[in-house]
Amino acid sequence: MTAKRTMKRMITGVLLAALSLMFAAGSAQAQTRIKDIVEFEGIRDNMLVGYGLVVGLNGTGDDLDSAPFTRESLIGMLQRLGISARDDDLDTNNVAAVMVTANLPPFSRQGSRIDVTVSAFGDSESLLGGTLLVTPLLAADGEVYAVSQGPVAIGGFSAEGDSESVTKGVPTTGRIPNGGIIEREIEFDLRELTSVKLSLRNPDLTTARRVAQAINKFTSEASARSLDPATVQMMVPKRYQGDVVALMTDVEQLQVKADQKARVVIDERSGVIVIGENVRISTVAIAQGNLTIRITETPQVSQPAPFSDAGETVTVPRTNIEVQEDGDRKLAVLPAGITLEELVNGLNSLGVGPRDLITILQTIKASGALQADIELL
Repeated sequence: MTAKRTMKRMITGVLLAALSLMFAAGSAQAQTRIKDIVEFEGIRDNMLVGYGLVVGLNGTGDDLDSAPFTRESLIGMLQRLGISARDDDLDTNNVAAVMVTANLPPFSRQGSRIDVTVSAFGDSESLLGGTLLVTPLLAADGEVYAVSQGPVAIGGFSAEGDSESVTKGVPTTGRIPNGGIIEREIEFDLRELTSVKLSLRNPDLTTARRVAQAINKFTSEASARSLDPATVQMMVPKRYQGDVVALMTDVEQLQVKADQKARVVIDERSGVIVIGENVRISTVAIAQGNLTIRITETPQVSQPAPFSDAGETVTVPRTNIEVQEDGDRKLAVLPAGITLEELVNGLNSLGVGPRDLITILQTIKASGALQADIELL
């Protein structure tokens, strides 16, 4: 008996441990790291843009007669190299004007490399085999922060014959991996900060307050407070002064439950519908039916009898109209406060497709029974 009781206790303990792990896993899945829902002040990318020339194209460049900016850029580049081409009749289609774009990562150091994207600016057909010449990349303040140059790699091609052409991908856009060199750094010293602002990617009052509460619980002091639905201000505690990076590292791993507004997002072009978890519907009755009218034209030819001198051959129109109405569709009652799963199951039981579901949701919203916002893309 003692052995049996011991075995029962062991089994019970294993089951309780398994249940506790399941509940813990479910609780963990319901929460999100602060790192995944906020942006820290000062840690951001900066967009760069530049104008340049791609050379070495196999006859797929800009037409200099229809692209004067390419002609002037080519002449200016040659003049800087000591070659006078102003009075010459330039006739080449191996050069293309391009726009060069890149993202400057936060805290990038001088001399490090970044990827750049090259896009045709004129009537070039393809950048295949081209090489970008030295191109300065400017930020919004007009200062040069990087310089790019190198062979362009594209992911498409274009081929053309006398009677047919084929194009795969976009041959007028390409990338230069590590094609940009950073020449200027953006100064920002985290160590000197006395406070840090956290910006929520999806602004929400409840989420902002929960983030502040999680930080205060971690620091054991009132160091954080929500300023608005999108901003949480965090004062640097004494033990983290001079080491703000360590504070950010610890804070971004904290777990919070992100809240969201009840919302239904509809893309009418593709028929995609996304319904949020908190969407609720008041008591409402729904009936859905389709009326189909089909008109078929089957003209017939009427002609006189063989060897007859009278009459003529004519075409007689014949129209067949069919009206089909789905009479088997029934009225369904959706009770108040139903969940997302119950809503989907109820509408599926009516045989409602995505297109009809969009109309039904909009009609429920118009009746005031849908406790959510509808956002049309």
